[in-house]
Amino acid sequence: MLRLAVLVSGGGTNLQAILDAITAGSVTNAEVVKVISNSRKAYALERAAAAGIPTACVTRREHPDAEDFDTALLAELQEAQADLVVLAGCLVVISQRIVDAYPNRIINIHPALIPSFCGTGYYGLGVHEAALARGVRVTGATVHFVDGGTDTGPIILQKAVEVKQNDTAKELQLRVMQEAEWVILPKAIDLIANGRVTVENGQVKIAEA
Repeated sequence: MLRLAVLVSGGGTNLQAILDAITAGSVTNAEVVKVISNSRKAYALERAAAAGIPTACVTRREHPDAEDFDTALLAELQEAQADLVVLAGCLVVISQRIVDAYPNRIINIHPALIPSFCGTGYYGLGVHEAALARGVRVTGATVHFVDGGTDTGPIILQKAVEVKQNDTAKELQLRVMQEAEWVILPKAIDLIANGRVTVENGQVKIAEA
């Protein structure tokens, strides 16, 4: 059973998608053992509590020193005996120290088709504002492993989403979540939990079922 530690910063809709997929049986051989947030106000913590999942907070306010923050976050991950760290709407930049502690064992969901609209500064609603400003007809979401860069790790899954005429950033954000993020993040977890994902020469290989 793959032990998941899910890192969140806000509402936790991707966390809910994971929990729902596990309940529905579309994610197998995996369980969420801890939800960790960098904000005590994150609604995701309430979602976790309602599901009976242990929670923890590691905040910059309480750990202003970067090394101290990393130490506290690592302690929570190690205490949970996490096999896979899932960044599900997590706005914390994961340091090289943590990446090194969990090589190819940290995944992130990004609300665009990497390499478009990704990297430093591209997060949240701003990603969709940038897509609309560029005038793209197709956007989507990407699940990737986390490495030392920003949105630069090996890509596991992507799913495209149509951009509709007169979309607002919020409308596009919701469509990307519903049609892509909530679909491919649970799917990626299921693939990893069932031993179908490997990384070779910086690229992901997915074995047939």
